[in-house]
Amino acid sequence: MKNARNVFLSIVAAALLTAALPGPARAHCQLPCGMYNDHARIVSMLEDAATIERSIVVIAEMSGKTDPQSHNQLIRWTMNKEQHAQNIIAAISDYFLTQRVKPEQKDYGARLAKHHAVIIAAMKAKQHADMEHVNALKNSITELLAYYPESEH
Repeated sequence: MKNARNVFLSIVAAALLTAALPGPARAHCQLPCGMYNDHARIVSMLEDAATIERSIVVIAEMSGKTDPQSHNQLIRWTMNKEQHAQNIIAAISDYFLTQRVKPEQKDYGARLAKHHAVIIAAMKAKQHADMEHVNALKNSITELLAYYPESEH
């Protein structure tokens, strides 16, 4: 009986410790560490946009099907599309707008508008299942490449 109690207390302690740990980081740290790879984040957002595009293709293919497996896959692809759009929104807001777009930049207004355009396009791609919004998203992300060219490491 004492061993069972000890096991139970160990499980409870482990659960409490796990619950107290911070969750996964959503973006690079917000400390001035200087370890940035802006171009890689743009490439990652373009990959998210490609995944959204693929999701929309599959959603269109499955939309007329009535079997349970197709319904299941339709839901999964819809959730996938939404998650990748949210990844883009998080990258722009949690990384670029908090750390890379700064009021002292001479073209601050233009930069802010272009980053905001990505968020709006991602939101629309999340809400809709047509290529018009995916193309707008990919174009708005691509426009950011001028600010974040690939650098030699």
